[in-house]
Amino acid sequence: MHRGVVASLCLVQFVDVLVVTSATTAIPAVLADLDAPASAAGPIAIAYPTAFGGLLVLGGRLGDRYGPRRVLLAGLVAFTVAGLAGGLAADVVQVVGVRAVQGAAAAVSVPSALALLLHVSAEGPERTTALAWWSAAGAAAGSTGFLVGGALTDALGWRSVFWGTVPVGVLLLAVAVRALPAPPPRDAGRSLDGAGAVLLVAAATGVVAGASLLERPASRAAGAALVLAGLGVGALFAAQQRRAAAPLVPAPAARSAGLRTGTAVSFVNTATTTSAAVLATLVLQDELGASPLQAGLVLMSISAAVVPGSALARPLAARTSLRRVAAIGLVLIAVGDLLLAASAGSRAGIVAGGVVLGVGLGIASVAANQIGTSVPPGIQGSASGIVNTGAQLGTAIGVAVLVLVASAGSYGPFSGTAVGWTVAAAAAGLTAVPLALRRSAGQVAGPP
Repeated sequence: MHRGVVASLCLVQFVDVLVVTSATTAIPAVLADLDAPASAAGPIAIAYPTAFGGLLVLGGRLGDRYGPRRVLLAGLVAFTVAGLAGGLAADVVQVVGVRAVQGAAAAVSVPSALALLLHVSAEGPERTTALAWWSAAGAAAGSTGFLVGGALTDALGWRSVFWGTVPVGVLLLAVAVRALPAPPPRDAGRSLDGAGAVLLVAAATGVVAGASLLERPASRAAGAALVLAGLGVGALFAAQQRRAAAPLVPAPAARSAGLRTGTAVSFVNTATTTSAAVLATLVLQDELGASPLQAGLVLMSISAAVVPGSALARPLAARTSLRRVAAIGLVLIAVGDLLLAASAGSRAGIVAGGVVLGVGLGIASVAANQIGTSVPPGIQGSASGIVNTGAQLGTAIGVAVLVLVASAGSYGPFSGTAVGWTVAAAAAGLTAVPLALRRSAGQVAGPP
């Protein structure tokens, strides 16, 4: 395994996920500096994750069609240029546009980076280790973004959050040009499914943007309408894929039980951890008086614990099936969520729950990625896009549901926040049950 290459590819994942939350932390400073209304906060917050989640499958398909190295380079160029433009933005409309472009560039980059990582790592323990690094990078980036965004905004102003992506992007481009292999396109003979791409982007955009709007009482009706519209378009997409001559989701991917399992676990992973971290952020700032930077420091317990959790996935995978490894991770996520609920929102309780949550997330993320990407090489880009889309949808829907639950105030003697964390624990625990009980015939370890 080429460790330097794997590290650079994991850095692509880390930076692309980091920017989701780092710029969100800077929103109040953006609004104040640009004299923008409070209503602009929503578009700034959802522009990046909406474009990211909506375009991931298309980004993966482009990697299969044109070659992952070429597509990754294009994505890195767009991401870097957009970061420079964000630092120079003169009004809030430009900020929203830059966030959307960066999200689209990330959606193109991440599936191709994962496809290249799978290309340079041999199946077995070597690939499990590479995927552990990849999963740790993505899982740690989410909560680290709050800290990075808060620190940069406090020290250098909100524009530094965008400018900070420029040198990182240049570095990644230099490494990609010099060191990354250039495997030939695996599916170059197939045309792109334009109609399917439009339908999928519209469906994912509706769900992600609508779920984000559900978090605020004033926009919940519009959010519910968008989610329903997104689901309706998703049904049209599924019907269109069955008739398409060259579907956006290739037939082998659609038939892959492993890809379905990996995507489902990725969805639940983020739905029950990112949402829990968002509730913890609200408690820290609204109830415990922490600043954004202080809240980010407390939530670093999750990021710090993801790394050893990811490392644990390899010895666990050597002893049992990947489905059961995923179940172990989900059970730990459930325990972490229950610790948060039982802590009554104290700082010590959030740290303790965050540690257990992070370990579980690290284990489950590695298992989900390996299960979901154990597909023929020609569709690994598409598979990685689908798995990552599951994670993005999990984040959007999980946060929306838990914020709705928490916003009710109280449920008898229990606070809405505690009930929200308990709902997340139940979702993780219930998902773990069939994974722990079901095992493919003859399977002891490795992908299903």
